[in-house]
Amino acid sequence: MFHASAQKVGVVMSGGGSSGLAHIGVLRALEENGIPIDYVAGTSMGALVAALYAVGMSPDEMDRLARSKEFYEMAKGIISEDYKYYFKKNDANPSWVNLRFELDSGLRTSLPVNIVSPYAMDIGLIDFMSQAIALAGYDFDSLYVPFRCVAADVAAKQAVIFRDGDICQAVRASFTYPLYMKPIKVKGRLLFDGGIYNNFPSDIVKKDFAPDIIIGSVVASDLAAPDQDDLASQLKSLLMYRTDYDEVGDCGIVIRPKIPSVPVMDFTRNGDLLDGGYKTATELMPEVADMIRRRVPSPERDSTRAAFNAAKPALEFDNIIISGLKPDQADYVQRSFRKRQALISFDQVKREYYKLAADDMIKSIYPRALFNRETGHFDLYLEVRPDNDIIAQFGGNISSRSINQAYIGLGYKFFRQFSLGIYANTHIGKFYTSGQLRGRIDFPWIVPFFVEVTGTINQWNYFDAFTTFFEVNKPSYLVMNDRSTEVSIGLPITSKIKAVPSVGFSNISNSYFHVPEANESDRPDEQTMNVATFRLLVERNTLNRKLYPTEGREYMVQARYTTGREINQPGTTSLTDEVFERNRGWVTVKGRYDQYFFGETKLRLGVFAEASWSSQNFFSNYQTTLLMASAFEPTPESKTLFLDQYRSNRYGAVGLKGIWLVWKNLDFRLETYAYTAWEKYRRNEDQTATYYPIRIDPQLMATAALVYHTPLGPVSISGNYYQKQEQPWSFLFHIGYILFNKRGLE
Repeated sequence: MFHASAQKVGVVMSGGGSSGLAHIGVLRALEENGIPIDYVAGTSMGALVAALYAVGMSPDEMDRLARSKEFYEMAKGIISEDYKYYFKKNDANPSWVNLRFELDSGLRTSLPVNIVSPYAMDIGLIDFMSQAIALAGYDFDSLYVPFRCVAADVAAKQAVIFRDGDICQAVRASFTYPLYMKPIKVKGRLLFDGGIYNNFPSDIVKKDFAPDIIIGSVVASDLAAPDQDDLASQLKSLLMYRTDYDEVGDCGIVIRPKIPSVPVMDFTRNGDLLDGGYKTATELMPEVADMIRRRVPSPERDSTRAAFNAAKPALEFDNIIISGLKPDQADYVQRSFRKRQALISFDQVKREYYKLAADDMIKSIYPRALFNRETGHFDLYLEVRPDNDIIAQFGGNISSRSINQAYIGLGYKFFRQFSLGIYANTHIGKFYTSGQLRGRIDFPWIVPFFVEVTGTINQWNYFDAFTTFFEVNKPSYLVMNDRSTEVSIGLPITSKIKAVPSVGFSNISNSYFHVPEANESDRPDEQTMNVATFRLLVERNTLNRKLYPTEGREYMVQARYTTGREINQPGTTSLTDEVFERNRGWVTVKGRYDQYFFGETKLRLGVFAEASWSSQNFFSNYQTTLLMASAFEPTPESKTLFLDQYRSNRYGAVGLKGIWLVWKNLDFRLETYAYTAWEKYRRNEDQTATYYPIRIDPQLMATAALVYHTPLGPVSISGNYYQKQEQPWSFLFHIGYILFNKRGLE
């Protein structure tokens, strides 16, 4: 590619977080003007850009990658919807804080060491770089362009220079910004961002390559004095050494791209950063051209790059080597990474990797792809750490109405050839009280499945639909008790869809009055039912939040057969004294669809639909018929109200949601739903139920909410409207999650 007597040019790229994407624009300008690039080196984001160039990616390809949704998701630790594995996901709960403890270390717990998940970036580096470094024989000098990068060994307080080995590992170590991304170990040394000790490795390029010319691309600023009120600046001053960004010598030039000032890990303005680097380098090109006489024509460069890329081995995997686990735990992972063919494609590896990352038993996975010259294929090395044995959760909801609740959850995980999780939780509040014990065993067979046994006790106390936080002495007009046991088997249909057949037994006990206001001397009616249920649930869920989501999709279809005996004991507000008893049996089919569109914009659109059909007939009276009917509850507040106008066994509803992302983590939501009961109930004079002559009677439900998403949970203030209710308007302020354990017939 090069002439021995020609000028050799090294390009050095500084760290600087997201601003380092401007280096790609600099490389593009250099190539367009025929400037040779014989060596590349970098630190942190500069290391990533330099490595992508060294493994044979053109600046145009790098530019497209940096502007893509794929790169944004990798940088922010977001797992693409295509690779989310819903089968492993547990039901959402109202926890704010999760603490994990290890039995073997005396119940020791630790704080998280990273803000974003590294999974997407780790597997992405394998995709981009593992074939090139295999072709180069794991020698950085034999890449398309020789390469160097720097990481930091904080324990030894020294820079670590990478000249060979696994380039994916080297780059990953170099941009591991403290607290942002989890550090990795390389040859027993825990490594962090190379910018701590050498943020501009021009000295390494001089020493290793002795180029005639050095072109520096610098997006980092000089280390400022620490601010008394800024913790980040104090930590930076403690960790980072000062760097001389002009240390390129007389035969060199430093390009400082004119780019917008962005936070270190802000990847929302990548296009501006790329364009800024290109524009600045283009403006300085006459000065660069005067210094460097040698040129590399585009056809020659393209031909050489194409030849290098064509020689790369296929990214196919043969053996899987597990470390960090006990032998029986490693067997669980091996069976999870099941091999249907002799060789596993990268896409198969990626899917199995994300499936394992979603496993509740796994704390972390670090993948490496190393080429095996004996087999001619790659081996996949997985460094796996099991999750802690015990998990404790704390959370709940604080509200302007009397629906406040505290939540405590405990879990124990047993991880061997199968995984066993035992979980218990309790909800404590005036409106809702619950306790649940759940056990789940996962089997990683050819067709994986889980068996889950759940016992739940629920109580809802509807003392007054719109009672405020301070009004807690109003008499209850409805108390619903639900005790259930369910045995379920879960099967994955796809990575995002699961089928769950189950059998359950429930004891339902409802205390109610036939009038909204009752005297203290009144005795309520008592309805009890012991029922058996048989259910098939098919469900998909990729929503990005467990409450107030803005991205993703959920749909659910459920068919259930229920059989049991109803017993109703009249109270003092009943018109009869006779005890009512009758056997019951009915089929219910219910479906729900919820999806959000325009996920990359500030304005989002949500579409919602729900329908329910049941063969269930009238119960002993109008009130019990309502109690046993299906409820339409699409908003958090509606789940805390007994809305008689939105309860029926046969209904349909559609909704539209407009969401404006006002500011980081602050959303404004406007939701409107149109609901119609195909068979609407009416109270007869004798307190029994019948249908209205006109059964289709549309009505609206709407909410306008301002929601701020904190690390602990949402903070929301909303106004709500329920058409045809006696009190159609309501106001709600709450902090935390309005979430409950499932009912026996839900």
